[in-house]
Amino acid sequence: MKMGFFKTMFASAAGFLVAFFLLFTFLFIAILSSSGEPEPYVRNDSILRIELRGSLPERPSDNPFDEIFSPGKVPVTLASLKNNLEKAAADERINGIWMEVEFLSASWPVLEELRSSMLQFRESGKFIYASTRDMGMNEQALYIATAADSVFAMNDTFIMNSGFYVQGTFFADMFERYGIDAEVVSGGEFKTAGDSYIRTDFSEQDNIQLSAILDSFTSTYTGALSDFTGKSTAEINAIMSRPPRITTRYALQDGLINGVMYPFEVEDLIKNRLGVEEDRDLETISFERYSKVTRRSAGLERRAATDKIALIHASGIIIPVDESMIPGTGDPVITAGSFIKTLNEALDDDDVKAIVIRINSPGGSGTTSDLIWAEIRRVAEKKPVIASMGSVAASGGYYIAMAADTIVAQPTTVTGSIGVISAVLKFGRLMDEQLGITFDEVKSHEYADWFSPTRAFTPEEYQALEQLNSDFYDVFTGKVALSRNMPIEDVLEVAGGRVWSGSDALNAGLVDVMGGTDTALDIAAQKAGLDAYSVETYPKPQTLFEMFTGSAETQVRTWMTSMTPFPVQKAMDHAEMLNLLQRTEVLTIMPYQIDIR
Repeated sequence: MKMGFFKTMFASAAGFLVAFFLLFTFLFIAILSSSGEPEPYVRNDSILRIELRGSLPERPSDNPFDEIFSPGKVPVTLASLKNNLEKAAADERINGIWMEVEFLSASWPVLEELRSSMLQFRESGKFIYASTRDMGMNEQALYIATAADSVFAMNDTFIMNSGFYVQGTFFADMFERYGIDAEVVSGGEFKTAGDSYIRTDFSEQDNIQLSAILDSFTSTYTGALSDFTGKSTAEINAIMSRPPRITTRYALQDGLINGVMYPFEVEDLIKNRLGVEEDRDLETISFERYSKVTRRSAGLERRAATDKIALIHASGIIIPVDESMIPGTGDPVITAGSFIKTLNEALDDDDVKAIVIRINSPGGSGTTSDLIWAEIRRVAEKKPVIASMGSVAASGGYYIAMAADTIVAQPTTVTGSIGVISAVLKFGRLMDEQLGITFDEVKSHEYADWFSPTRAFTPEEYQALEQLNSDFYDVFTGKVALSRNMPIEDVLEVAGGRVWSGSDALNAGLVDVMGGTDTALDIAAQKAGLDAYSVETYPKPQTLFEMFTGSAETQVRTWMTSMTPFPVQKAMDHAEMLNLLQRTEVLTIMPYQIDIR
């Protein structure tokens, strides 16, 4: 028996070592095969061909396995698109761009930044033709297409132009059915983060603030369509208010597209514009190949490598350093420890002259947000710090942004939500009435078990929670007054937990400038007195060794997320919120997950 056990153990160990060796051999070969690839050759009079569909992340994944298992593949991201557009504008070998756009699911600030880069490309005198194939275009895709000179679509494909909506999820009826009580205290009239658990619909305050955000989104969208079609925004809104008519012929009637064409007909149109003979092929270069063309060979001078601006990405829910709270969805999170470490790396690098913090966060822990705020303020005393808001920088996300010297946001950024929430779920009725489980306790002091999930708060305990909430709300609004140099009376008028669009936040004094990452970088360079600089991105991508030695649980969670259907992911997101609500602390977190669709 013992000999058999040892044979099995050694055989398993040997098998593991062989598999490990083969894996590293494969990785080594993959790296070698992709490292020596020559720069692509670009023929004169070429057209850059770009295909856009699905999600559009801001930047490539930090996971080194993506490069190893897809060697040489260049993902389509906002960063890579902007880089290619900038190169193509200067490259004398590129005559124009053919962009095939289909259903997109990107955040609106990302789309705004991409559209701005497309319009900037057209200032070079070169053209952009946009077209769609059999999938058609939703509002996000149509918004991007309107930055082109002309837009074409296949016959009877879909062109969506019906407006936007926000949907909330409410659990009050389910909680009541199963005997779960949600004890919620909100700091601020509009701080409705706990309403999902105590209501069955949107409150009046939510209807007010969400309607205002939708108005801002609609204004941005209809403005783009108005510029493209020549129609007034009132006419565009009238088109959107009609019963849905989504096929190509109606879009052509409404002036949303310029013609009905198959892809080969668009190609013939471009050939005719360039004077290419009918029997000759159109010279095109794919987005992926052109991504490997250097900026120097495209005709752009290389920026000085000595002076740098650090671009720090801060994405996800803000949580205390507690491994048990790291979301099981594989989504990024912001913790004080990792963020401060990254911030200090940028501070200690003498070549880094300024810092831009790119924030995509709905908030989270109030105390963690406060700690990060203090650290950013400390660093801002030594180097210029600019906050660049992405799709959302609200509640705790706004808390850390306001520590910067200047705040930059897009018109469709969701921000503000200056308020706090304290909440605890109580399962006593569920245990007793539904499951027949009862509890008894022996206590050293009267209130020792006041955060126990098995009994409701007494009036005194609920008052203590209200006081905790009120005290931190005063801290939050006081920090806004200090950071934004605003009288506290003015802060209270725009606080109360209300969520604002970026454009409305600008009018409210919560934001300084409208723009994207490039705008933030330009402001940082100006404050640092830089004429030329390179951008150093943080956090640094993980090495292979870090990946192999990292948490196996985290890797499994990330893999499971990629395989999980969207509705299940939404349920997991709410489960994560429930986990946060069980913390004995105040939360600076947004009401709902505002996803404009």
